[in-house]
Amino acid sequence: MNREPQQERSRTTRRRLIDAAVECLGERGWQGTTVGVVAERAGVSRGAAQHHFRTREDLVVAAVDYLANEQIAELTARAAALPSGPSRAEPVATMLLDLYTGPKFRAALHLWVAASTESTLRDILVPLEARVGREAHRLAVELLGADESQPGVRETVQATLDLARGLGLANLLTDDTRRREQIVNQWARILEPIVANGRVTTRG
Repeated sequence: MNREPQQERSRTTRRRLIDAAVECLGERGWQGTTVGVVAERAGVSRGAAQHHFRTREDLVVAAVDYLANEQIAELTARAAALPSGPSRAEPVATMLLDLYTGPKFRAALHLWVAASTESTLRDILVPLEARVGREAHRLAVELLGADESQPGVRETVQATLDLARGLGLANLLTDDTRRREQIVNQWARILEPIVANGRVTTRG
């Protein structure tokens, strides 16, 4: 009888811990993000936190999954309202180039830096990031309606994501909004020839 409320409370606690982990990673980095610190920020006991995530690495896996799923879901929802045809290129370029900005990207970046010197974290993060990268590429192709059987199209889509990461890094130090807008406009012109003329549908 009480099982459903208990399950709901458990899901709520887990989500609070993941949200707190993302915030801590963005503010404190990998070294400052411990299960205890995350538990305190989430307002739960350390024991309750370790019931859901036994180690910090377990928490990081959940946080990376959460970050990726949130970004993909947000892009998919926004894409549903976009026009079809070449005019779609600029709003899609804006969305993709904004993918690697804000606190979520900052949190992911802290993990990348830490993983470059910590083999345990790297072993966890590399396959996760590979999956996230494949999903981001798939979504970019879908949003653009691009035909990757055509020469150079796959490379252009991947270059868009690589450019997005670079712009995200630049934006961490200074407000790069003005230069970003100019780059988006130019990159949209590059993308226009590969955008499908028909209406593009996205999967949920």
